[in-house]
Amino acid sequence: MCEAGALIDPARKLLLAFAQEGPSVALRTRAAWLRLLGLAWPGWEVRWLYDGQSGLRDHLGLDPADEWGGVRPGPALEADDEELADPDPLAAVITVGSGRCHVLAHIADHPVAEGPALLDRLADAPAHTGYAGHAEAGIHIDPAARRVGWWLSGTVPHAGHMAARRPGWTVEFWADRWSEHERACGGRFAPPAPDPAAAQADVRAQALRRWAEPRDDVRARLVAALPHATIGRGFAPAVSAEQAAGARTAVERAYAAVAGT
Repeated sequence: MCEAGALIDPARKLLLAFAQEGPSVALRTRAAWLRLLGLAWPGWEVRWLYDGQSGLRDHLGLDPADEWGGVRPGPALEADDEELADPDPLAAVITVGSGRCHVLAHIADHPVAEGPALLDRLADAPAHTGYAGHAEAGIHIDPAARRVGWWLSGTVPHAGHMAARRPGWTVEFWADRWSEHERACGGRFAPPAPDPAAAQADVRAQALRRWAEPRDDVRARLVAALPHATIGRGFAPAVSAEQAAGARTAVERAYAAVAGT
């Protein structure tokens, strides 16, 4: 398990990246994040790894490994669930046919990974008349036509192989194009359109906070203080003052470029 990753290929000038949370996966800021990232890497091809770690390993020619295991779906949410009041809720929207709408907590696997069992699970789940908030993932199911379209802004292992979970169905992957879902379901999922200027300013502010100052090597300090203890490696790496300043310069350069277009 890891929360983010990047593959930097200088020979091809190719950057592949993925993350599990933050402005890169929030519907409100995702487009702005991707645009600013591209401007921070001028002359490079920048792509999102929808497969996450399995996609990164596949690009390196390694065994992508079977990360599926058992599917862990998120629970269905009531319309008044407090999570849906968040500006960037952890939500996945499922619309079925011409009338049904459900919202799941997007805290585990994408609902498309459940295959046909998803409809059985939702038979008695809380229903919504529609959903007009933000989300990180979605799926529209047309049982009559045996068609499925799905999207996400994060990652799911082996994203390109979801059709195998629905034999006899047409499965279309919409990448992060949530607007395809909105069209397919007749507007029952209708999130607010992102404000590009506000989103760009938000991403800039979050990035500058992230690189505001140097950061000590927390793990090294713990190992020194507790030489006989088992210390894991789940700590952010150390950041020097020079690195922090360089990162802030890159953020400001990208923001100036996007603000001037």
